Amino acid sequence: MSLMEKFNLRELKARAKRQMGHRIGDRRLAAEGRTEEAEAKLLKTQDEILEAVAEMRREYGLRRRLR
Repeated sequence: MSLMEKFNLRELKARAKRQMGHRIGDRRLAAEGRTEEAEAKLLKTQDEILEAVAEMRREYGLRRRLR
C-alpha cells in the first residue's frame, strides 16, 4: 500500500464518519469526522509538497547558496 493510498483511505474513513454523524444526528461525531477529514487533506498536501521538492532536487541537483 502506497503512502497516497493510505492518505486516501484515511480521508474516506473520515468522510464516512462525518456522514454517519450527520445522518444519525450526532453533532460530535460529525465534527470529529470533519476534523479528521481536514487533517487527512493536510497530510496529503504535505506529502505532495515534499514529493515536488524531492523531484526538483533530483532534476536540478542540490545547489548550495553562496554567502
